[in-house]
Amino acid sequence: MTKANDNRFTTESQLSSRYHGEIADFWQEGEFAYFSGVNNARINYAIFNHNKTNIQSRNASERRCLIISSGRSESYLKYKELSFDLFNLGFNIFLLDHRGQGLSERLLENPHKGYVEKFQYYIDDLATFIEKIVSPHCINNDEVHKPYLLAHSMGGAIAARYIQDYPDNIQAVVLSSPMLGFNGGGIPNVITKPLVKTTAQLNQWFDDTSWYFFGHGDYLQKDFVNNLLMHSELRFQQFSQLYQETPAIQLGGITVKWLTESIAALDIIFAKLNKITTPTLVIQSGADKIVSNQAQDDFCQQLHQSQPQSCPNSKPLVVKDAYHELFFESDVYRQQALTAITEWFEKH
Repeated sequence: MTKANDNRFTTESQLSSRYHGEIADFWQEGEFAYFSGVNNARINYAIFNHNKTNIQSRNASERRCLIISSGRSESYLKYKELSFDLFNLGFNIFLLDHRGQGLSERLLENPHKGYVEKFQYYIDDLATFIEKIVSPHCINNDEVHKPYLLAHSMGGAIAARYIQDYPDNIQAVVLSSPMLGFNGGGIPNVITKPLVKTTAQLNQWFDDTSWYFFGHGDYLQKDFVNNLLMHSELRFQQFSQLYQETPAIQLGGITVKWLTESIAALDIIFAKLNKITTPTLVIQSGADKIVSNQAQDDFCQQLHQSQPQSCPNSKPLVVKDAYHELFFESDVYRQQALTAITEWFEKH
């Protein structure tokens, strides 16, 4: 396992002062805008480009483009610390808020519902973002350099589908705690899928708008105690405060439609695994209770057979005992993950 004391990354002891100092200054230098995604949905994004900022990173070598595809219910506003750390390593950073969440346009009358018309629209939005927004920034000496792609959770499923549809557009990919299967609380998929299908049919019969799936509802602020996302209380309180102070990025639970579309997308990922030719690393949170680690194991085992450069040793790289949110975890876990990410990109 990579060392957990990598001093290139912000530590919890530095974070409180740095967040309102260096990181806040860095964030002010960003470019914030939006583009029209599928069906003219507004997709908000942020760019941190060394050529257009007054802030100098520690690494002055050739600039590389890095896209961050975030997880469900997230906004790029949550990624200030991570963006700062990766920018300081010499990357130009590109983030987008997926449709229906973050600062991007909400798709239903109730803005808290986690909804998407078609999962493919996430991929199509990402394709537009990369082609129209990212690529023009990735030119050095008149030569276009392929961007790197770092994706978390739902963003990992989007990234996997993107590199299946666009195998030549990305230099290398890291999937962090990717949503390649659901953690059904011990319920076998054979029961879950028929339940989802039946619920979706009932929803279609009785309502024009998508219902919340069982047990889900509007945004609810949760306490650190018993949370399943991260061990770092400081980072948890920081992101909780961000969501409290910015109601526009609050998102509740998933809808039946989102779940139906996501299950179909995961089926496609595994059915077309041989289409993934981009060098891909999967980092697994050892104590993840949000997504299925078994699905990540299956993904790596199958992908490595056809693409030996991906998933070394046919397995995900496991950060033992870590929770789902690796980028917001305690230093001992976060720095392992970030070191592995940067080493993978340096290798490719």
